[in-house]
Amino acid sequence: MDEPTKKLIEGYIEKSKGKLKVAKKLLTDGFYDDAISRAYYAVFHAAQAALLIEGAKAETHKGVVMLFGLLLVKTGKIDKKYGRFLSNLKDDRETGDYEVMSWMDEEDAQNAVTEAEEFIKIVERFIRDNLV
Repeated sequence: MDEPTKKLIEGYIEKSKGKLKVAKKLLTDGFYDDAISRAYYAVFHAAQAALLIEGAKAETHKGVVMLFGLLLVKTGKIDKKYGRFLSNLKDDRETGDYEVMSWMDEEDAQNAVTEAEEFIKIVERFIRDNLV
């Protein structure tokens, strides 16, 4: 793998961790929709890093979800629960960001943040094990 791609992977992981930190702060402050949104972006950037390990890059959010499923979940490289989580969290983020009346509460936000943290750890392990 070339050096620019390695740097891009590192950048996505750092961005992912930054979004997770913000999600935790928003959760603590009671901004549940926004905490879910930032948790999604934490997962989204981690997924982009994982796709680069596979030599893939998506141009859209939907593309990231689709490629993550095809290249990482369906091949058994990453457990399917993480593919479902990415897809579901994308939908939750859209609801929270665009719907006036959101159903999301503290428990939903806490779950999103906790699972996002786990997702990032799984992706970091995948990267560590597959970076050449």
